[in-house]
Amino acid sequence: MPSDPRDLAGDFACRREVEVRFADTDAMGHVNNAAYLTYFEIARAAYYEAATGRPLPLGVHGAEEGMILADVRVAFRAPAFYGETLAVETRVTRLGRTSFSMDHRLTAPDSRWGRARLIAVAESVLVTYDYAAGRPVALPDDLVAGLRRLEGDALAG
Repeated sequence: MPSDPRDLAGDFACRREVEVRFADTDAMGHVNNAAYLTYFEIARAAYYEAATGRPLPLGVHGAEEGMILADVRVAFRAPAFYGETLAVETRVTRLGRTSFSMDHRLTAPDSRWGRARLIAVAESVLVTYDYAAGRPVALPDDLVAGLRRLEGDALAG
């Protein structure tokens, strides 16, 4: 992909490809801005699985604790179109006591729809949460260990 000064510099620990569905597009023919949140959600789940070796805990499967999206900011850079396969790269940038922050970079390769380009960048904050108690809880040790393993020196300390 050509260099873009609006890009998030550096390496990303996890990469997940996402195919743009027709349902993701709007009347203008490009991906609707709301669909990008779904792409980042898919990438967050893939990152969690890479870090822990297990699926994201869901209440429907009996999990009493899980993660909630507390904040997300998206900067849209270029349109994406039906039929493209986009790459969502994800990395953890900060660990707190009950939360952690992630960066996401969404790119499109050269294709019949256009040249390789930066589609969007995003920052998100995830909070580990006890649904029964209705409050945040400390990040589990195994999650922290997995995040540190994936990110290496970027999260050392």
